[in-house]
Amino acid sequence: MFTLREVSPGAWASLGAIRPRARTPALVALALIVAAGMSACGGSGAQATSQTTSGAGHRAAKAKAAAARKATATPIAVRYHPLYTLPAPLRDPAYTAVGGGRFVMLGGLDAADASASEIDVADLRGVVHTASLPTPQHDAQAALLGGKVYVFGGGDATELDHILMYDPAGGGESTVGSLAVPQSDVAVTQADGTAYIVGGFDGTNYLDTIVTWRPGSRPTVVGHLPQGVRYAAVTVAGNALIILGGVTTSGTSDAIYRFDLTSHRLRRIGTLPQPTEHGNAATLGSTVYMIGGRGPSTTAQTSAVYAVDPLTGHVRRAGRLPKPVSDAAAVTIGHAIVVAGGQSPTGTLDGVGELVPAGA
Repeated sequence: MFTLREVSPGAWASLGAIRPRARTPALVALALIVAAGMSACGGSGAQATSQTTSGAGHRAAKAKAAAARKATATPIAVRYHPLYTLPAPLRDPAYTAVGGGRFVMLGGLDAADASASEIDVADLRGVVHTASLPTPQHDAQAALLGGKVYVFGGGDATELDHILMYDPAGGGESTVGSLAVPQSDVAVTQADGTAYIVGGFDGTNYLDTIVTWRPGSRPTVVGHLPQGVRYAAVTVAGNALIILGGVTTSGTSDAIYRFDLTSHRLRRIGTLPQPTEHGNAATLGSTVYMIGGRGPSTTAQTSAVYAVDPLTGHVRRAGRLPKPVSDAAAVTIGHAIVVAGGQSPTGTLDGVGELVPAGA
């Protein structure tokens, strides 16, 4: 917000301050001549002051907007800080933050590459509660809506269409709905009580859909990607989904898309430094982070962490993980992004750590 500075109304307006006894016919005539001359020249005095002030205010507003864009575009460097180890190695779980400094991981793949049914609720010190899904599964994703965790799709021997609910407070779980088609390899995030399910695989086709769902409603397709995508990374920044990478029928993607949550308009805003699938995205402050991932090979993991401007798609290196990682859980908790488990070139991981601003 800018403030207009009050400016003196100018010379001709001050004629009104001449005392009545001094208003001789000559002075009145002079005043009328001066006023007429100013009007003929397009105005001055108070009017010119208003125009000048308005121009200065417009310039100040533009400068402020430019500064805001620059601040948004400036990435925050992050550093990794190790926290603890999980009870067992885990990759590819469904996950979400659940409030109170905690997050949950549901299902996934263990060190033997078998689907898991365990639910782990953890904080920054360790796992605080465990439960179980009805059956083992992986390649699903989760969202927190109204205090409940919802798990969308996934797979084991085949792709699944269910929507599961887990109550992190009471511990109960149940099936509460189904997707329009079976979907594994999905990316999921949430905004304003709505889950967004991006892409996936139905057993035959790579899916290009962006689907919304709210408790008690049916899944609704609200957008389409240019082509079907699996294993993308997605996060919410402001009023938009930011969708990064993934694998398409053409190969591993380097695309960065922005999907407006109001207009449902999709546009490509940038390009990753290299094609990346099986990565993680999280938002910290006004910056989106692309964390780890891999290329087409199952051992082509990266330790890179990139900062992405969610408005322009500009990408810069922001930090690195202690080792190359894909298929991890990554959630924003407070002023940190917690990274748990995942896959390295040599096996499934059990480490939990946090990415924090480098100056913290």
